[in-house]
Amino acid sequence: MAAAEQRSTLTPIGLRARISLAFAIGGLVLSVVLAGVTMVLSREQLISTREESAAAVAVNNAVRLNNQLTPDTAFEDLPSIVDSLTSLEGSQPLVRLGDEWLLAPELGRADLPGMLTARIQDGQPGQMRTYVAGQPQLVIGLPLPSFDAAYYEVVNLDGVADTLGSIRFILLSAGAATTLLGAIIGWWASRRTLLPLRRVRSAAEAIAGGRLDTRLERQADPDLDALADSFNGMAEALEARIRRDARFASEVSHELRSPLMTLTTTVGVLEARRDQFSERSRTALDLLSQDLSRFSRMVEDLLEISRFDAGAASLELTEINVANFVHASLGAAHLGDVFVEDRLGGQSVVIDGDKRRLARVMANLLGNATSHAGGPTGVFMEQEAGVVRIGVEDDGPGVAPGDRELIFDRFSRGSSAGRRGGGSGAGLGLSLVWEDIRLHDGRVWVEDRGDSGRGARFVVELPLPEDDPESVTV
Repeated sequence: MAAAEQRSTLTPIGLRARISLAFAIGGLVLSVVLAGVTMVLSREQLISTREESAAAVAVNNAVRLNNQLTPDTAFEDLPSIVDSLTSLEGSQPLVRLGDEWLLAPELGRADLPGMLTARIQDGQPGQMRTYVAGQPQLVIGLPLPSFDAAYYEVVNLDGVADTLGSIRFILLSAGAATTLLGAIIGWWASRRTLLPLRRVRSAAEAIAGGRLDTRLERQADPDLDALADSFNGMAEALEARIRRDARFASEVSHELRSPLMTLTTTVGVLEARRDQFSERSRTALDLLSQDLSRFSRMVEDLLEISRFDAGAASLELTEINVANFVHASLGAAHLGDVFVEDRLGGQSVVIDGDKRRLARVMANLLGNATSHAGGPTGVFMEQEAGVVRIGVEDDGPGVAPGDRELIFDRFSRGSSAGRRGGGSGAGLGLSLVWEDIRLHDGRVWVEDRGDSGRGARFVVELPLPEDDPESVTV
C-alpha cells in the first residue's frame, strides 16, 4: 500500500523529456554498437598486421641465419650472427643450436610455450600468442633441420594494447559526445514537434479565459491542418453555443424586467398600506418583498453575466487609491467598524481599475461574509511584486477544500447549496466577483485564515500599473 502511494506521488516525465531521453538512449545504443564493432575489427586488424609483419621478419631472419650457418659454426659464433639479423621493434630472438640455447636478456627457455617447442622439435613451423612476464607476446618458431637448430622470435604485443586503449578512449569520448548530441537534437526535435500542441494549449487557454474568437492558423501541413480545422470547428461550435445561451439569458432577463418593475411597484403600494393588513398578511407581504428583492438582484446579475458571455463586458479605467477604496467600500456596506490592516508600508498605492466593478466585488465579498459567516472580522491590504492584494476575513465555518473552486461557479453556494431561506442568494455573487477580477487581469481565491483554525479569507489580487510596478504616491 505504501509503495503504491509512493508511486502515485511521483511526478510523470513530460513528453518533451521522454523524446529527448529516447534520442539520447538511441545515440548511446548506436555509439555502443559502433564502438564494439570498431573495437573488435580494430583489434583483429592490428593484431593481424602485427603478426604478419613479425612473421615476415622472422622468416627472413631464419633464412639469413640458415644461410650463415655452416657445419663448422660454433655456438660462440651465434651472437655475432644474430646481431646482424633484422630486428623488429619490441622483438627478441632466441636460437637453439643443438642442445645449446642463445637466450635474450629478459627471456628464458621456460618462457617459450611447450606446445610450440614440441612442434618445432618435430620440424614444423608455428606461432602462438601467450603471456610472458605478464605481457602479451607473439612467439614465432622456425626449425632449421639442416643444422639441428631452431630460430624463435618473441614479439611484444603491448604496443597493440596501447593502441587499442587509445582507440577505446576515443570511442568512449565519441560515444559520450554522440549521446549528448542525441539529447540536444531530441530536445530541439521535441520543441519542433510539440510546437503545434503548445499552440493548441495557448488557444485553449485563451478560449477558457473568455477570448472565444481565438482560432488556430493553418500550417501548410496535412496532419497539422486537419488538427487546426478540427479545433477551429470545435471552437466555432462552442462560441456559437455560448453566445446563443448568453443571448437567451439576456433576452429572458430583459423580458423579466418589465413584470419585475410592475411587481416592485405593486409591492411598494402594498408596503405603504401594510398597517391596514392583518398580521398574517403582513408576514406574507414581507416574504413577497424579500423574494422579489432577491429575484430582482438575480435578474440584474444574469444580465451582467450575459454581457461577460457575449464578450460585451468592458472596463472604464480610472485611478483608484486602494486604501480609500477599501474604507469607502466598508462604509457603503455599513461596516465602518471592521478592522482594516494596512500592510502597504505607509505608501498610498494607486491602481487602474473600473470603480463600479471593483465596488461590486467588495460589496459581494462583504455581503457573502455577512450572509454566511456572521460578518467580516477584518480586511487587509498588501503589496508584493507588482500586485496589490485585498483580503476579507471572517469567523464563519470556513470553506471546505473541495468547495474552494466550486463556489466561484454560477449558482453554486458550496456546502449550503440546496438550502433556501432568509437572505440566501442565488449563487451568482462570487461568480461575478471572479468575472470582474478576471476582466482586470487579476485573481481571486479563498483560503483558511492564518491566525486560527476557523473562518475563511477571500483574497483579491490586482496588478499594479505597468509603468510603475512598485507603487504610486499621491
